[in-house]
Amino acid sequence: MKKLILSITLIIILLPSFSQPHVSIDGIVAIIGKEIIMRSDIENTFIEYMAQQADVGDENEIKCDIFERLVFQKLLLHQAALDSIVVTDQQVEDQVNYRINYVLQQSGGDPKMLEDYYKKSLNDIKKDMKPMMREQMMVDEVQRGITENTTITPTEVKKFFENIPYDSLPTIAATYEFGHIVKTPHVSETEIAAIKQRLNEYRERVLRGEKFSMLARLYSDDPGSASKGGNLGFVEKGTLYPEFEAAAFNLKTGEISPVIQTKAGYHIIQMIERRGDRINVSHILLQPKPSTEAQVEAIEYLDSVRKVIIDNKMNFSDAAFKFSDDMNKNSGGWVVNPYTGSNKFEKEAIDQTTFVTLSKLIPGEYSDPSPYVNDAGNMCYRLLYLKTKTPPHKPNLIEDYDMIKNAAIESKKEEVIDKWVEEKVQVTSIKITGEYKNCPFVSKWKIPNIE
Repeated sequence: MKKLILSITLIIILLPSFSQPHVSIDGIVAIIGKEIIMRSDIENTFIEYMAQQADVGDENEIKCDIFERLVFQKLLLHQAALDSIVVTDQQVEDQVNYRINYVLQQSGGDPKMLEDYYKKSLNDIKKDMKPMMREQMMVDEVQRGITENTTITPTEVKKFFENIPYDSLPTIAATYEFGHIVKTPHVSETEIAAIKQRLNEYRERVLRGEKFSMLARLYSDDPGSASKGGNLGFVEKGTLYPEFEAAAFNLKTGEISPVIQTKAGYHIIQMIERRGDRINVSHILLQPKPSTEAQVEAIEYLDSVRKVIIDNKMNFSDAAFKFSDDMNKNSGGWVVNPYTGSNKFEKEAIDQTTFVTLSKLIPGEYSDPSPYVNDAGNMCYRLLYLKTKTPPHKPNLIEDYDMIKNAAIESKKEEVIDKWVEEKVQVTSIKITGEYKNCPFVSKWKIPNIE
C-alpha cells in the first residue's frame, strides 16, 4: 500500500475528537466483515486534517486517502477478531494516560485546558478514549504480526538504494559521533547539611506566612519551574522521581513536605491540588555544590585519564568503563542521540556548549576537561572525544548504510502489507457503496461487491 499523506491515527496520536459529527447527512459507506465505516468518519477526519494543514491540496484525493486508511484499519481489526487478539484493560489505561500526559506536557500541564475544550471532565475524556485506544492497539498488534518476520539482506539494501533516482536523494546534514568520560566532584557532608538547613528555613518562612512561590523564584535551582514559582503543573503518578512522588502524594492541599532527596538534589514540596492520580505541586530544589577543591580534583583526575588514553595505555571505551561516572560507561562511553537511538547527532540535536567544544576538535581528538551538567542537573566535569564528523552529503552505502537499511526494510514491510491486503480482501466480506466507491485503491485491491 502506497505511503499515505495521513493516517487515520492522526487524531489518536494526540487526542481523538469527541465532537458530534460535522456532516448533516450520514450513512454507511463500507462494511468490512462486521466492521462499518460511516460517511461521517471520513468527513470529520478530513475537517480535522484541514484544521492542521496550511495547504490542503486536492480534497477528493485526501478523502480517498482517509477512506483507504480506514478500510485498511477495519480490515486489520476484523483480523484481530479472527485471531482472538486480547488487549487488557491495564494496557489500554496505560496508553490512554501516556497520550493524555503527552498532550498536557505540550500545552502547559493544565488539564482544565482539555476539560474546557471538550466540555467534559478529564475522567470522561479518558473514558471516551478507551474504546478507540483498544481498537488501535489491536490493529497495531495485527500489523506487527504481519511484518515481524520481515528481514532484508545486504544485496536487497544495495538494490533498494540503487533504484532511487539520484535527484530524489536528500542531502544528509553534517553529523557527529562522540563520547564522554564524566567525573562528578565529591560533595561534602557539610555542604549537604547546609542545603538541608536552608530548605528547612524556607519551609519555616512559608509556615509563618511568606509565599512559597516567591521563595521558589528567588532560590530554587530548578530552571524549568523557578520562574513559575516552583510550580510543576499537573503530573500523572509515575512520572516523577519515586522519592518525590512518595512524599507529594502524602500531602494535603497547602501542606509542605519535609526535605526530600532525589537524584536531582534536595526539595521541599507544596501540594496545590490533587485529582485522583494527578497532582499539581510546587517545589524548591537546591543542588549541593562541590567545593572549589573538589572541582580541581575532578579536573586533575580527568587530565590524568586523558594522558592515559593519549599515551595509548588504554583505548577510549575501556577508559570510559573504568573511570567514568556516567551510566553510558557500560556502552563504551558513547553518547546516544535520544531522538534517533543512534550515536550520530546533527548539529541541532547537540546542546550549544557541547557543540562549541566538538567543533574545535578533529576526529580522534580529546577535549580538555570542561564543566558539564548531567541529566539530573548535577554539576560534573567531562572529557569529550570526537569519533567521527561527517560533512553534508548525499546518502551513500558506506557512511549511511544503517539509515538506508532502515528505509529499505520499511519499504519491504509495505510490500508485505500490500500482499497481505490483496489476499485478505478476496476472502473477506467487503461492501463499498456511495461516493467513495471510485477511489483508486478500490480497483487496485480488486475489492468485490461494489455497489
